[in-house]
Amino acid sequence: RILTAFTLAVCLSSPGKAQQQCTNGFDLDRASGQCIDIDECRTIPEACRGDMVCVNQNGGYLCVPRTNPVYRSPYLNPYSNIYPPPPAPGSVPNYPTVTRPLMCRFGFQLDENNQCADVDECASDSHQCNPTQICINTDGGYTCSCTEGYWLLEGQCLDIDECRYGYCQQLCANVPGSYSCTCNPGFTLNDDGRSCQDVNECTNENPCTQTCVNTYGSFLCRCEPGYELEADGVNCSDMDECSFSEFLCQHECVNSPGSYYCICPSGYNLLEDSRSCQDINECEIRNFTCTAQQTCFNIPGEYKCLDPVRCEEPYIQINDNRCMCPAENPGCRDQPFTVLYRVMDMVSGRSVPSDIFQMQATTRYPGAYYIFQIKSGNEGREFYMRQTGPISATLVMTRPVKGPRTVELDLEMITVNTVINFRGSSVIRLRIFVSQYSF
Repeated sequence: RILTAFTLAVCLSSPGKAQQQCTNGFDLDRASGQCIDIDECRTIPEACRGDMVCVNQNGGYLCVPRTNPVYRSPYLNPYSNIYPPPPAPGSVPNYPTVTRPLMCRFGFQLDENNQCADVDECASDSHQCNPTQICINTDGGYTCSCTEGYWLLEGQCLDIDECRYGYCQQLCANVPGSYSCTCNPGFTLNDDGRSCQDVNECTNENPCTQTCVNTYGSFLCRCEPGYELEADGVNCSDMDECSFSEFLCQHECVNSPGSYYCICPSGYNLLEDSRSCQDINECEIRNFTCTAQQTCFNIPGEYKCLDPVRCEEPYIQINDNRCMCPAENPGCRDQPFTVLYRVMDMVSGRSVPSDIFQMQATTRYPGAYYIFQIKSGNEGREFYMRQTGPISATLVMTRPVKGPRTVELDLEMITVNTVINFRGSSVIRLRIFVSQYSF
């Protein structure tokens, strides 16, 4: 009868420890990291008792009868079936080493060269990995793991949500086992597949009609002076400066692409400020068409050719601009004693009230006083005489007068002398040329 007692070696790896542990019947060889069989027949005193012989096995040992033909001593005659007699009482038998059949530890098997070779459990499909896992062969065993993008939890491979851990700099889309990074508009994905770089929209094709300014993730359009940005933020349109204010130019504003310029009417020059107009004195520069008998009179923007003063009966001419009616002439009884001709110019729309002409007596007689009034030409009630002293008065304009227009007023000064019971008058015939413009 044969008593068999043996165990198999299994290398266990404790979680968190790199050192292997061996099962009973094996010791760890620190040099090779392998589990080596323990020869219990040598290390255990009297491993077998009685008429039993100790035979070492891989991971254990056997106690067999001394007459078992399987473990025949190699020192016996191969041609003899006779076993050596039992030793004499009191003597110590000297048994030869029994030949053991070759066995490989767990995870290895004999190859064609009778050597222990690793069993590839992954290739032979003898592993116990979950279908969601992948098998990785190891020396003497295998391990179950997950592919990249998954992590092992309670025997299952679960997808790792890389977006949750900020794998992407901007936009992240998680997919099973992986992830995908994209960038916001105005950025491009770098070669690392994760970070984003600003796109300079202004360098390649200028998206703006004029000036492009790059910003982080976008761009801004700017317009040149004289242009304004349209609602689309890209195109520039001409700015009509003339529509902003009526004070840009004194006369007329002309819009031009990106700018504007001022012009003046005929009879004016544009000043160096490029907005103000100055009257050209045609009479001074002798740029007129008056005859030799006429007098050139300049007014803003033009000139007038004045004919010589001609006195009508019963008046006689005293000088170039004064006519007198002699007192001895009966026809002068109810007529002003003198008529003085004066001319003046005035711009259109002059502000009111405005003092425009002064009149006064040249001689003051004892006991006399003077009355000033507008005798004719004030049908529109635009003027009145304001007496400023005993012998003087001022013509005041009370309503704006628009040009071009010529106004003729007869301004009368009445002399009253109560001492000698005298009443007489003198007239200034004032001609006012109102220009077309207010400058």
